[in-house]
Amino acid sequence: MQTASHPATLTTATPSSGWKDRATLVKAGIIGGLTGGIIIWIYEALVWVGAQHMMPLAGIPRNATGLVFGREVQESLGLLAYFVGTGIHFFFTLVWGILFAALWPHFRRRGYEASFVALFYAVVAWILMHVAIMIASDNHPNYYDPAVIIGGFMSHLFFTVPLALIVKKHFERQA
Repeated sequence: MQTASHPATLTTATPSSGWKDRATLVKAGIIGGLTGGIIIWIYEALVWVGAQHMMPLAGIPRNATGLVFGREVQESLGLLAYFVGTGIHFFFTLVWGILFAALWPHFRRRGYEASFVALFYAVVAWILMHVAIMIASDNHPNYYDPAVIIGGFMSHLFFTVPLALIVKKHFERQA
């Protein structure tokens, strides 16, 4: 029954989640995910492009297109590969952001710091994303190369730590 003090809503989260409602959880995950997605690109621009010269700056937005669909598709799409790659990149930052927001109350109740959880979340995210890339395409870096592994983990730390801190801040604000 819907009353003024207890409106029925589809956005209500479960009481055990710790979030006031599902909309707040999703909003925190989206904001954290987008922020982390931008920061990971800044890291890649500074480190992968600027310091290591692994790719041109313009290669960052279209990189996901080649990783998911292969280099041939990336090249055949031309300018569209930049938009497809950007879409893929930010789609996954949103998914990882919302997932972290859903998991965060569990770790918070156990007394963990958000940035500490983010360190492990980065490793899990990198492994799962790159297993998926290996399944989707044969166009990927050598994932046995220590430089690729370390570089991948580092870049994902630059994604997950800001994500975690933003989700934590949103969680604290709504409590």
